[in-house]
Amino acid sequence: MAINISKTIVRRSNGNEVCLGDYKGNVLLIVNVASRCGFTRQYAGLQKLQDTYNSQGFRILAFPCNDFGNQEPGSLSEIQEFCSMTYGVNFEFFDKVHAKGTKTAPYDILTEFESAGDVEWNFEKFLIGKNSNVVARYKSNIEPDSSNLISAVEEELKR
Repeated sequence: MAINISKTIVRRSNGNEVCLGDYKGNVLLIVNVASRCGFTRQYAGLQKLQDTYNSQGFRILAFPCNDFGNQEPGSLSEIQEFCSMTYGVNFEFFDKVHAKGTKTAPYDILTEFESAGDVEWNFEKFLIGKNSNVVARYKSNIEPDSSNLISAVEEELKR
């Protein structure tokens, strides 16, 4: 069963709501992020992915999440400042979410992909095709420069 996120409403970091269907035609990588995690260094690789494929219609959507070890306790403005100053991040951030337990959008839908269940830790990644369907899920230990992830992004961009 295909999981489609086109009707999912999320809140941007500025407080405005947006429908993920507005990104249809783009390839998305949705990531739950945290600034005080062992995987925080992945911000650099995520930014490199964004820089490499942005002109082809690739977007990273970052959802700060404090569900795992309280590793994202800051405000949205503190999170964005940290990411910008430390890693040069300029991709889009959204409001804090819950990715496990009583999940909030988009994780209430994303975690239905392949019945894989709750997100297990920070920096888990979901690849979304141009048609707004979830096409792959990558655990936290899969780095943004992983050949499997890059190949999947490139394949989706060709479709």
